[in-house]
Amino acid sequence: MAVFATFWTLEEYLNPTKTQKPKPPFCVTFGSPLIGNHILSHASRRENWSRYFIHFVLRYDIVPRILLAPVSCIEKTFGSIFQSLNPKFKTSIQDSPQAAEFFSSVMRNTASVTSHAACILMGSTNLLLETVANFVDLSPYRPFGTYIFCNGNGQLIVVKNSDAVLQLLFHTAQLSDLAELPEVAKDSISQHLSYEAELEDSLGMQNIVYLEQLEQLPLSADGSDSDVATISAALDGLGLSTRARLCLRAAGELQKQKKKNEEKISKEFEDKAVASMRYLENYKTSCEVQKGTGYYDAFKVQKEENDFQANVKRLVLAGVWDEVIEMLKRYELPDEFEGKKEWIQRGTNFRRLVEPLDIANYHRHLKNEDTGPYMIRARPKRYRYSQRWLEHAKREPKAVPITESSFWAEVEELHSWINSKKAFDEVRERVEQLQRDLKKWTDENELTKDTFSKDPSFIKFYEILPPENKANITALLANVKGF
Repeated sequence: MAVFATFWTLEEYLNPTKTQKPKPPFCVTFGSPLIGNHILSHASRRENWSRYFIHFVLRYDIVPRILLAPVSCIEKTFGSIFQSLNPKFKTSIQDSPQAAEFFSSVMRNTASVTSHAACILMGSTNLLLETVANFVDLSPYRPFGTYIFCNGNGQLIVVKNSDAVLQLLFHTAQLSDLAELPEVAKDSISQHLSYEAELEDSLGMQNIVYLEQLEQLPLSADGSDSDVATISAALDGLGLSTRARLCLRAAGELQKQKKKNEEKISKEFEDKAVASMRYLENYKTSCEVQKGTGYYDAFKVQKEENDFQANVKRLVLAGVWDEVIEMLKRYELPDEFEGKKEWIQRGTNFRRLVEPLDIANYHRHLKNEDTGPYMIRARPKRYRYSQRWLEHAKREPKAVPITESSFWAEVEELHSWINSKKAFDEVRERVEQLQRDLKKWTDENELTKDTFSKDPSFIKFYEILPPENKANITALLANVKGF
């Protein structure tokens, strides 16, 4: 409840659209269970909110790990264990076989989840990995925020990488000998009730170690460097094996690779996209000035050499942005990527300039007659994603069906409907909504009136409208010369 209340507060009071922003809240939990899947972790980092959530975890506390096991695996002892976790409950089963059974069941499932995640971190391409995942019931729950592990010796180990935290939840509770099971199972319950005493000692000592450059973590003790020795001692204090440290390194390498991927696509954007965007901007201007028509219809007709070249640039840009979207879908870019202002602006400029050309090309080849409406059947993800980035940045309450970049698709559909002599009442509401949208987009300078006032496609649509609707658009375009 504290976590969700904090998310609500951050959304409500740190909204970027508000001018006054109060001091942000901090949520601190002690032995908290996991509360969401990887989407929650991704979203919190995208908004740069992970820093507002601090989770303390004792080394063997079972509660932060419980939801890594499905209820079906632990339901026999679920109720009695939770009674033991209640400090007011007088009877304890910490020393009973039930505690050992419960701990073993949770950790077996935690092992499955973390092993699967580790294979992905290390880039395994074995098809068996996904085959097993289809048959084994793997928990979707994942950590998020900043975790502080208490090793029991007064030391606090701070980890911000959620992939690394998942690995630590498994490897810090490993047994060196099966004979330790009864004692560790007992500790896994008792430690959940010991945070106050543990943190009084730990916070007083101020012995804090930050695990940040995970890809450089030492695999063994090395006395040649004091910082390395300190980190190595902290890892030893958590009981981390060489395999565990390799998993943490893999988490760090993945994060580092994501940053390299962003640098790569930024360079590709500068090398390919910038010049193509500049060409299309000049193409748009030349159509309006030299041909006296909008670039939508000029591109749709495809009569001249510069129309062909514009199509080449359109395809170049589509390739660049399709690669960006595919990398996003595969989580190969930093979680913060979608929220960065420069990429939101790049995506918006691209969508507004290029999507009309995609729509023109779609209708030029009459694909609407075979495939169906562009917005329903054919709109590429590169436009859907970039539209969503802008809407989220502006905190739009819901996705807008028709935008300033896709309104040509609506014009084409409405024109086809009305021109076929079908009942106008069935599309009246859509026509009136388009009129309102056109006014909004021109008022906010998201579209210039010349964008649609010079295009034959729009003129044809305008001329078959009923008088009342035609008058509304006439009033909107009253200041456009020649309309």
